[in-house]
Amino acid sequence: MAKNKIFGLISVVVVIVCVFLPWITVVVEGKQEVFTGLQTYGSNFGQPGKVNVFFGVVIGILFLLKGKMAPRFNLFMAAFLAAWTFRNLLLFSRCEMGECPDRHIALFLSLVAALGAFVSVLFTSNGKSVKKED
Repeated sequence: MAKNKIFGLISVVVVIVCVFLPWITVVVEGKQEVFTGLQTYGSNFGQPGKVNVFFGVVIGILFLLKGKMAPRFNLFMAAFLAAWTFRNLLLFSRCEMGECPDRHIALFLSLVAALGAFVSVLFTSNGKSVKKED
């Protein structure tokens, strides 16, 4: 397996693991609430981690498939995952009514890993080797 695909698979696993880690801590009415990608109870964030997990699994499967169409679909999926994690970063780290949340490393790490998966897809070859002729 190519190094780019291994790096992409590791990046996807990091994105999935970051969904379960704390993203932000907010102090509301004297009590601290910790939000992850899946546990956002008591807020209007929804559960954006489900989308991260879904696209992470699909991208991981597409990294393992051979053929011409898998890298093409993987490019779209990885670009969407990178855009979605950037959206999560903006959504979760914004300040509201003068109260700014305490941001944790998993929120930023998920974006870096999603961008790493996208770059890995960009540099993955289709399985065809280019031959130079003199």
